[in-house]
Amino acid sequence: MPTPATLTPVSLTPAALAPAPAVRLGVHGSTHLASRLVAAAGHAPESVEYVPYEVTDPFGPLRAGAADIMIVKYDPLEADLVLSRPVGFDGRAVLAGAHHPLAGRASVSVEEVAEYGGFRCPGAFPAHVWDLVVPPRTPLGRPIRRVHAMTTLTAMAELLRSTYAVHLSFRSLDAVVPPDIKVVPVHDLPPSPVAFARLRGSEPPEHVRRFVADVERAALR
Repeated sequence: MPTPATLTPVSLTPAALAPAPAVRLGVHGSTHLASRLVAAAGHAPESVEYVPYEVTDPFGPLRAGAADIMIVKYDPLEADLVLSRPVGFDGRAVLAGAHHPLAGRASVSVEEVAEYGGFRCPGAFPAHVWDLVVPPRTPLGRPIRRVHAMTTLTAMAELLRSTYAVHLSFRSLDAVVPPDIKVVPVHDLPPSPVAFARLRGSEPPEHVRRFVADVERAALR
């Protein structure tokens, strides 16, 4: 009669028992969109550390090694960056002070937005992407006056609340702007694709690869 197989205990090293480090995810402004992607992929909120970046230097944290990946809208066409598959979309909106004629509307046309001064491309931000965020002309050919300097969200909000300036942006910012800045949907601009970007030429850590793959799969459901 055969004897039962003897199981040899496996001793786990401290490294094997340790939880995976957090994914360092670069975001601009609101973490609302990013946290939705994290939840849809089935990852715990604490598995991600959000690394803020400014539009004046959007790729700085990634290139400095402070972030593993970052959220991008549209393709920045940067030679040292690689993009994931699309993981979502962000609807278009216009930001305006609460006193603004457009602020109380349920939605507006970009043709109406062209009545007011907008923001020009900041710092090292890719000009071709800014042309998609704040197009130089409306679909009917009306010029959009990109006259104000874009620096930080705080400075932008101060200008919006004190003038009739507007900023064509994204609905996800509704979660981060002050209460006196209104985020009004723009119904005749298509939503922007959302993806993750990482540095080309270096393989991300396994926990980062797994996170990106899980978010990509969740986007297909």
